[in-house]
Amino acid sequence: MKKYNKIVLAYSGGLDTSIIIPWLKENYDNPEIIAVSGDVGQGTELDGLEEKAIKTGASKLYIADLKEEFINDYVYPTLKAGAKYEGDYLLGTAFARPIIAKKIVEIAKAEGADAICHGCTGKGNDQVRFELTIKAFAPEMDIIAPWRIWNIKSREEEIDYAEAHNVPLKINRETNYSKDKNLWHLSHEGLDLEDPANEPQYDKEGFLEMGVSPEAAPDKPEYVTIHFEKGVPTHLNGKKLCGTEMVAALNEIGGRNGVGLADIVENRLVGMKSRGVYETPGGSILYRAHEVLETLCLDRDTQHYKQLVAAQFAELVYFGKWFTPLREALSAFVDKTQETVTGDVKLKLYKGNIINAGVTSPYSLYNEEIATFDEDHVYDQADSAGFINLFGLPLKVKALMEKNLKK
Repeated sequence: MKKYNKIVLAYSGGLDTSIIIPWLKENYDNPEIIAVSGDVGQGTELDGLEEKAIKTGASKLYIADLKEEFINDYVYPTLKAGAKYEGDYLLGTAFARPIIAKKIVEIAKAEGADAICHGCTGKGNDQVRFELTIKAFAPEMDIIAPWRIWNIKSREEEIDYAEAHNVPLKINRETNYSKDKNLWHLSHEGLDLEDPANEPQYDKEGFLEMGVSPEAAPDKPEYVTIHFEKGVPTHLNGKKLCGTEMVAALNEIGGRNGVGLADIVENRLVGMKSRGVYETPGGSILYRAHEVLETLCLDRDTQHYKQLVAAQFAELVYFGKWFTPLREALSAFVDKTQETVTGDVKLKLYKGNIINAGVTSPYSLYNEEIATFDEDHVYDQADSAGFINLFGLPLKVKALMEKNLKK
């Protein structure tokens, strides 16, 4: 294999990246390995990471605090777009990868590294997300993807390798779900979830980490009021919060009320379908609140067109195309639509449900006098006859033509 003196590794301390350090040392003539972790809200997963990285062969570990940037510059722009991949997935892993990969490139350049390595599998989406970002900021940098070249074929074999090389692991063979956690969400894949016929074990101890199942939620509903300024949530129940505080607080509230669980069979970028269970309690609340506010503040044509943009935006994020001209252009469009998306949304949370409980905005386009079913003095119902005649003229002309042809 090619000789490298210094390799920067995207390091999470999970199964994949834990064994990659000794594997790189074995297969690339003992290069220096610099591990880099992006803190996007993994919490306790980062505990003891430096000791573990160095013990398994890294020369040092960088832990970059990216949480506030992650929420403000990646999560909120996606929220404002209303982007959900295939209608359900709130993109928790997808928009966390570009910010981490960008930071890894910065450190690799500062360290004078010869290559960047990641632990993404050849079946997954993350390999694309990491590598497109690396190409955007370091087009000449070599990329090493062990899953595409080594002889290890399964997570079982990874565990065997780890045990043989004395790599400490926090998992065992029975609870070896593949998980990804950040401030926005937690994903679960593998084991019994690989069969879509199996119901997720929400009530199994240790499965859910961000909340409880709807059945275990309180019997009394809980209300939250979220204030938005130009599409960005700024206040929760009257208290001003920064991005990380907002998401963390709503995660706690939503989690205890059993909201934000999604069981999805999705179409991966590489072409296969995969099944995942996602916990996104705070994110689900924010998406619902934002959607409710937009129904009040956006005109019909903008609202309908924005729904098309949301689907395209979600696909770009899912496919790892964050740093592309199209995504940036769509964000510019979205920001324009959000100029009047300001107001308060009240929601009722009850056993997994998020229920609209009232919305107000100084930019509301809802006019009660026009919309009322009672008598009004601003809408002449007789005007609708002429409108329908003109609106339906193409249908009438076509029908007359077909009638004449049948004579």
